[in-house]
Amino acid sequence: MTTAEYGKDMDPADRAERLKANLARLEELSARLTTALTQRRPHDPALNGPGADVYVKAAASYMAEMMQNPARVLEQQINYWGKTLTHYVEAQQVLAKGEFKAPPDPGPKDRRFANPLWDTHPYFNFLKQQYQLNSEAITAAVGDMESLEPEDRKRVEYFARQIVDMFSPTNFLGTNPDALEKAVATDGESLVQGLENLVRDIEANHGEMIVTLADNNAFTVGGNIATAPGAVVYRNRMMELIQYSPTTETVHKTPLLIFPPWINKFYIMDLKPQNSLIRWIVDQGFTLFVVSWVNPDASYAEVGLDDYIREGYLRAMAEVRRITGEPQINAVGYCIAGTTLGLTLAHLQKAGDKTVKSATFFTTLTDFSDPGEVGVFLTDDFVDGIERQVAQDGVLSRLFMQRTFSFLRSNDLIYTPAIKSYMMGEAPPAFDLLYWNGDSTNLPAKMAVEYLRGLCQRDGFARGEFPVLGHPVSLRDVKVPLCAIACETDHIAHWRGSFNGVKQMGSKDKTFILSESGHIAGIINPPSKGKYGHYTSEAPVAGAPEDWLAGATKHAGSWWPRWGKWLAAQSGAMVPARIPGDSVHPALAPAPGGYVVAKTALPAS
Repeated sequence: MTTAEYGKDMDPADRAERLKANLARLEELSARLTTALTQRRPHDPALNGPGADVYVKAAASYMAEMMQNPARVLEQQINYWGKTLTHYVEAQQVLAKGEFKAPPDPGPKDRRFANPLWDTHPYFNFLKQQYQLNSEAITAAVGDMESLEPEDRKRVEYFARQIVDMFSPTNFLGTNPDALEKAVATDGESLVQGLENLVRDIEANHGEMIVTLADNNAFTVGGNIATAPGAVVYRNRMMELIQYSPTTETVHKTPLLIFPPWINKFYIMDLKPQNSLIRWIVDQGFTLFVVSWVNPDASYAEVGLDDYIREGYLRAMAEVRRITGEPQINAVGYCIAGTTLGLTLAHLQKAGDKTVKSATFFTTLTDFSDPGEVGVFLTDDFVDGIERQVAQDGVLSRLFMQRTFSFLRSNDLIYTPAIKSYMMGEAPPAFDLLYWNGDSTNLPAKMAVEYLRGLCQRDGFARGEFPVLGHPVSLRDVKVPLCAIACETDHIAHWRGSFNGVKQMGSKDKTFILSESGHIAGIINPPSKGKYGHYTSEAPVAGAPEDWLAGATKHAGSWWPRWGKWLAAQSGAMVPARIPGDSVHPALAPAPGGYVVAKTALPAS
């Protein structure tokens, strides 16, 4: 039923009664909302936003610009005033003619303003055009602050953009035509349902407002997502090791072990059969093992990166070798798990251990000298607050990380979903990717601080200073043949940073592939979709990343088949397929295991 059709055939008395009932529900929901908000736990105020130094530096820089270059500042102001006045006069002239329409609108197209009323209705069009003029003026003023240091400039520009996005007229009921139209057409039912959705989210997140992005009842891990057949063949307090069932009669001799990030859960690689990277790898004739990390609680407070390496990486490698009887494995690390795979490889190299035959890095940063967009959250004001908070909680809560990553794409992951849910009263969609995005995990306190301080802030791996099991390692110590896949619009592990880390690695055999799209869609890019292409180059992985890209060749379609050929060349001859779980190595549970669905740690077996 469309908004226009909703309730159009109802009797006026019935509509009045429904409106009265909706108002009564508002009172009930308001009481629930008040109660839900009292459940919010106090947390370190530094986690709410940047430190005051950002505003002080921005103000000081603007004042310096006024003193040193007053002509440019005045030019900006006069330009803004002129555009604003012209906009007002044009709107008044149209109305003075007795025409209820908007003046010409030359402004940029913006999908937030898709409703035709933004272009045709004088009120909404006036708001939209003035908002765009304001946004343009703020962006220009920030962009001309020449006295800011590069790092401060990035922060000021980022947080200025957050403020601009937050004040979009689409984010307020009284200035959002979609929400107002639906509220009128439904006699307030949409607003009541929106408040219901808001209360539900705040109750579910213990007083925090985290927008539900997907229908949580539409998916079951192991039911209709994460369904690739296999078995848990090993478990300890840190991880479950899953071996997947073969779909070919023969497989490559060297097994493949994937380490997914432990910030989210591994089933991003197995959402549904059509886009399952796990199923695709198995279908290519590889014996595949995947680590499923535990979701830690406060009892894991003292677990650090050494524990992830010792009880996760090294233990999983040993178990894969034991189960398959092979002396070597191929390994894959995704995001933070790729960074830690690099640390593990450097440690193995220094120890003279040849366990890993080749390595693949998915969207991995190992050189943090330029952390990209996420760097605005890696300064001391935020990290100091995180360190204080995790000392109290024992973990870095998934809520803080989920909120942080969402603000990197706030219009897509916060404001648009909030408008649909809270203003329009819509139910969240049954979208598997967004369901996975909301199914995040905690990080152990010690590990979180080690990662943020030692790797992100001090760039310890690239500097050769980060210790693994008591000894410093460097990127030069990563010497196995490697393939790195980065993503062109990745906002978490930007591709230039990934390239800069790989070029410093000591391997003499490096392949770099740049996929179109972002952190998830660029990796989960099945060949059957024919959606995103990729770039490769015969040039060495050296020099500036922009120069590498300028000389690269673009290929249509997914990078998966290209990587599959590379991996096959590292994986030896074909042998009879290996079935998970036997009398010697019994299965502990069917895939996807227990850790991926548990909210807290399970006892080790």
